Amino acid sequence: MSDATALTADRILDTAEEVLRRYGPAKATVLDVARALSVSHGSVYRHFASKAALREAVAERWLARVSTPLIDVATGPGPAAERLRRWLAELSGTKRRMAREDPELFDNFHQLATLSEGAVANHLEVLAGQLSLIVADGVATGEFTVPDPAVAGRALLQATARFHHPSHRPEWDEPGLDDDLDAVVALLLDGLRARPR
Repeated sequence: MSDATALTADRILDTAEEVLRRYGPAKATVLDVARALSVSHGSVYRHFASKAALREAVAERWLARVSTPLIDVATGPGPAAERLRRWLAELSGTKRRMAREDPELFDNFHQLATLSEGAVANHLEVLAGQLSLIVADGVATGEFTVPDPAVAGRALLQATARFHHPSHRPEWDEPGLDDDLDAVVALLLDGLRARPR
């Protein structure tokens, strides 16, 4: 086996993704990752204490590919209503694109994320937090009237699950899905908007 001194967590995660693609989350092992890296499995364990820790890190990294680009939309310029509409469209579009471009990998990562409850909980918290920022900005500018932006952020995420949650993937190729998303977002925005007294 080769010298593991150049072994980094990122290199292990890159390789773990390839191993997961090849074997799937149920069959992929730390030993498979170590073999693909030409190192001992102990070298992998120096970076990740267990198979569960490695699996969690891979899931977190994959989910971050979804949430990180959305930060720019959540914190960007423009009216809150437009940012909210764009944020939800980008979340839906990103998930659908990932599923369409590499369905096998998408399914594997969905299974992996399901096994990594902590990673999923953190991901949902990040997404709801980004939505809460948009809502709070809307409240601050008088666009929206809601008593608790954090509650509204979670509710918005849940209300739009059909368009981004992997369990709804079979519906994502249905004609008119984008029109349905537009209609749901319009209804949600109407509920958030400030009303004249």
